[in-house]
Amino acid sequence: MPCSANVRTPLAPVDRARYVAEHLPPHLFRRVAGPDVTDPGKVAWRISPDPFPIAPATAAAFQTLGGDLLRFYRAANKLYMQSIKDAAPAFIREYLEMGKPDNVVRLQRQNRFKQDVPGVIRPDIILTEGGMIASELDSVPGGMGFVGAMGQTYCELGFDQLGEYDGIVQGFASMAASISGKPKPVVAVVISRESDDYRGEMEWLAGALRDKDLANAVAVRPEDIVFTEEALVVDTPSGRHTVDVLYRFFELFDLLNIPKQELMLYAARHKRVAMTPSPKSFLEEKLWFALFHNPTLETAWLAELGPQTFSRLRAVIPETWVLDPHPLPPQAVIYGLSVDGRPIRAWRDLYGLSKSERQFVVKPSGFSEMAWGSRGVYVANDLTRDEWMAVIDGGLHTFEKSPQILQRFHKGRRVQTSYLDEASGTVKLMDGRVRLCPYYFVSGEEAVLRGVLATIAPADKRLIHGMSDAVMAPCSVSEAGY
Repeated sequence: MPCSANVRTPLAPVDRARYVAEHLPPHLFRRVAGPDVTDPGKVAWRISPDPFPIAPATAAAFQTLGGDLLRFYRAANKLYMQSIKDAAPAFIREYLEMGKPDNVVRLQRQNRFKQDVPGVIRPDIILTEGGMIASELDSVPGGMGFVGAMGQTYCELGFDQLGEYDGIVQGFASMAASISGKPKPVVAVVISRESDDYRGEMEWLAGALRDKDLANAVAVRPEDIVFTEEALVVDTPSGRHTVDVLYRFFELFDLLNIPKQELMLYAARHKRVAMTPSPKSFLEEKLWFALFHNPTLETAWLAELGPQTFSRLRAVIPETWVLDPHPLPPQAVIYGLSVDGRPIRAWRDLYGLSKSERQFVVKPSGFSEMAWGSRGVYVANDLTRDEWMAVIDGGLHTFEKSPQILQRFHKGRRVQTSYLDEASGTVKLMDGRVRLCPYYFVSGEEAVLRGVLATIAPADKRLIHGMSDAVMAPCSVSEAGY
């Protein structure tokens, strides 16, 4: 559905950017703004007068990627379940259960959730000179309401977006209807204190679902949920209703800090509510990328994915290794890990690498307060030799409590974007690198692309994430795009 412009007179770039800044909801994305921002109308990132342009070939690749990632999640889910029954190698479940309390392991093994995969899939895609690289894969993603609200605001200026101007709202509604079996379900988006930075965008999303009469949705705190013997109940603008879909916007590592979590999980286990994403912490681990590249599992991945999907994902998923401190036999090497053709036989062999040889990033795999929002991420060639050694040693030391991964670092290609410079009141060009976050909503057997958020950081930044000097915008398709 193409959008219809509210602004009929064509505006100059500076006026378009001002229009976007003035018409976005307040406190849309507080993680960018920071906790001490007092002006609710302040936009704490750089505003572009236009959506970020991507080429038709890039858009086509995104359309294909959604189905590939859905198959990846289903294959990963199956491999874990097979590992529990010793029908697949034991190291799969051992890695994925490392450091997790017994209650979380029991929860993710339950038959009630056996076939469940996340209802929303969002990879972090870096555009490089050689193509697309998925630096991460998020099944509890923020940013949905953010890109949805921005898309509708740019639509008012006459811009179409990839995934349609209201694609985020339509996609979320379709996903909720699919898992609930109801055309207009009651949806409770439950946001923890840990995730409070994203409350504004989730409140916008819930309001948009109500405004379009697609779902009776509310964004609530865990303590707002009411438990009865028959159902979960929540207060909505139209009164108190039984919850059909509970959208879990809290991390499982934080479970003990979530009020009423036992009641919500009890309701989900007994099919009194559909919870998505289901409480399966093993699907939230970044070390799946390492398992995907593990040669022992190649035959299994090929059987589950098929050769074409397997090949496409091999081109997108970067080489990754688990920082596992177990010693290797003298004749062994760490498979696939080499520097300038030299095989790595032990992690200490990485100590002496020069900065130019250290094309790696180290980060927590998951189930940790440091595993989201670019926290705990180290780019190896930004570190001194002593710092680099400490990061490797630290990752090995925390293995049994919180596994970490080593991943090939792929530098983003340079792009140009325009933005409103508040100080001068003019539109300026910025040389940067871009992260693209496509949002896929699972409905039945499909993962449908419903929006793409571009985050363009200045070219001198190593990590690309929401920040005050980054440009953030939805994406549109253009022959002149990237």
